[in-house]
Amino acid sequence: MFIDGITALAGLFVGVVVGVTGVGGGALMTPILVLLFGVSPQTAVGTDLLYASITKIFGTAVHHNHGTVDWQVVRRLAWGSLPAAALTLAWMSLSGTHRVKDGFIIDAVGVMLILTAFGILFKNQMQGLGRHIRVSNSDAFKHVQPVLTVVAGAVLGVLVTLTSIGAGALGTVMLVYLYPLRLNSSKLVGTDLAHAIPLALVAGLGHLTMGNVDYRLLVNLLIGSVPGVLLGALVSTRAPLHLIRIAISLVLLAVAVKMLMS
Repeated sequence: MFIDGITALAGLFVGVVVGVTGVGGGALMTPILVLLFGVSPQTAVGTDLLYASITKIFGTAVHHNHGTVDWQVVRRLAWGSLPAAALTLAWMSLSGTHRVKDGFIIDAVGVMLILTAFGILFKNQMQGLGRHIRVSNSDAFKHVQPVLTVVAGAVLGVLVTLTSIGAGALGTVMLVYLYPLRLNSSKLVGTDLAHAIPLALVAGLGHLTMGNVDYRLLVNLLIGSVPGVLLGALVSTRAPLHLIRIAISLVLLAVAVKMLMS
């Protein structure tokens, strides 16, 4: 049977979390696929990347219609992330070693989960630091801001291609540091989503050429995640987001330890 209820349920769960908090898609989905469903790390990453690129199109369309996407910032990030993603894919394809395809990816996912958890926990502090630097060194910061954004995009390109994690939580943390005055909460989410689409698509298509995508798994995840995102968006107006983010961070830290010890 093509439809797998358990996999769709996993997609629903992750979709709800993303809809409520705006983070956690790749950080939750890839470990779930590896630890609970026994999917190989490279297939989990490749499938999750295409899954993310499709689901985030809907959110970006809404934000674009409301004018909450800063396309200049998106372009700056993409100038760094897309070439970095392409180079990382080339390295993975040419290396062809078991360490890169399995052990290295599991370790990289574990490290990224830790970074994501801390990024969620200390997002406000990062924004405050960025605002302080921007206000106290306004002219100097303005000159290096475009270059720093391209560099941030390049870092995201490498990390997301290797692990499928980072475009959401870490991307948001980087943006709140780099643009604490320019991007309000709505533009922050919209801009991060818009940048995640081409990055996840390029990285996902690269994994597809290496045979790292499970089509059946992808479809079943989408069956659950699309209504999950919509449901989460409705719940988010009443949910205690601070407590939920702390809970997600603790879960990610626990999963990271599990993956690093596996």
